[in-house]
Amino acid sequence: MQNLSPFLLHWGVTAVSLWAASHIFRGLQFDGASSIFISALLLGFANSVIKPLLILLTLPLTLITFGLFVLCINALMLLLVARLVRGFRCNGFGTAFFAAIFVSLMSILIETFAVNEAAIKGGGGVLVPMPHSGVWL
Repeated sequence: MQNLSPFLLHWGVTAVSLWAASHIFRGLQFDGASSIFISALLLGFANSVIKPLLILLTLPLTLITFGLFVLCINALMLLLVARLVRGFRCNGFGTAFFAAIFVSLMSILIETFAVNEAAIKGGGGVLVPMPHSGVWL
């Protein structure tokens, strides 16, 4: 149950971010709530499985562009999900590029607020994420 809660939080935050992006970007459209939730689930899967492979395959290009090519990979992940989910349309790479940036930033803001708010209400103060491995310098 402990592993399920962060997953559901991330899934919900991604769904809310996609919903907000569809209201801001004219080229991003959803037919209903079910297509938003399915898209959020599939986007999370694509970002955890396919995106690392693409980053590895395009590592020289990513290094040359100082990591900015990852923004293009994010847009490609959004376009892939739009192709796979019925009821989700994205009109082009430009829309996907800026929508992916928006969704990423909004997700980071909401998750940071939600996690810190939960830590404060729980009496633990502000939560500082620690690395799972490695050494703090």
